[in-house]
Amino acid sequence: MRKMTGRIRIGVVDDHPLLREGVVNTLKAAAMDVVGAGASASDAIRLACQHQPDIMLLDISMPGGGVESARAIAKSHPKIMMIMLTVSEREDDVIAAMEAGARAYVLKGISGPELLATIRAVSRGETYITPQIAARVLAKMQRRANAGSSARAKSLETELTIREEQIMDQVAQGLTNKEIALKFSLSEKTVKHYMTSVLQKLQVRNRVEAVIAHQKHGPRVS
Repeated sequence: MRKMTGRIRIGVVDDHPLLREGVVNTLKAAAMDVVGAGASASDAIRLACQHQPDIMLLDISMPGGGVESARAIAKSHPKIMMIMLTVSEREDDVIAAMEAGARAYVLKGISGPELLATIRAVSRGETYITPQIAARVLAKMQRRANAGSSARAKSLETELTIREEQIMDQVAQGLTNKEIALKFSLSEKTVKHYMTSVLQKLQVRNRVEAVIAHQKHGPRVS
């Protein structure tokens, strides 16, 4: 049962006790509510069912699998936002995690303030991948898209406006909504509105998938 505290409610699941304890202490020091902690996929699913936190931090390589637990949680509790906190820099792991429903993918070398900033960004509906692996992931997803079937391309009759095309070009370069807003003299709220429209038109869930879909199908301007 969710408690309306006004604070971000988080579950932390990682099979390394010292790291898990450190993350929990960091979150508590930042006035975030840690509703529970665990060490396995089964723990993650149990925490999701019992506490329904706003966000769950998951490790990819924990017993039972982080991707598997993310997939199960996304299916049964779609409002829970998941962040992968891991040592793996493999592009396939990043792609699998995002496809399973994760909103962010960060490495365990991240600092406390950076982790907190990522959590707050995800709570606002943003998607984040650690910069040093984001470009490699996008490149690999592009190769997969190009090698795949063209059936979706034929069926997709989507047209973006000129402004939406301009914004997607900036997203592909890694700019945030705030940076895009400053560049085009728009409000950040307006940019978010455009991004929501783009996600709906391209039938994707997040910015990473939007960039891939946009690059795959090429500009379609109305």
